[in-house]
Amino acid sequence: MPTVQQVEEALRSALEAEDVSVVDISGDCGSSFEVSVVSKQFEGKALLARHRLVNGALAGMMGEIHALSIKGAKTPAQAAGQ
Repeated sequence: MPTVQQVEEALRSALEAEDVSVVDISGDCGSSFEVSVVSKQFEGKALLARHRLVNGALAGMMGEIHALSIKGAKTPAQAAGQ
């Protein structure tokens, strides 16, 4: 099962993320995660497209992840409140 660190590294790398938050909501067994990501790659993209990018970044792990909750997929400007 993937670890919080592996999920975070995959998101940072694939999305060139400025900020990533990953929480294991499965009781540390690595099957369910809640994530928030801030990335310039989200600029000009609808929410569904942003979620697809997050899922794509974790494609290699999705066979082992039972549930993924994307709590945030924001651009840097959105994260800064602009």
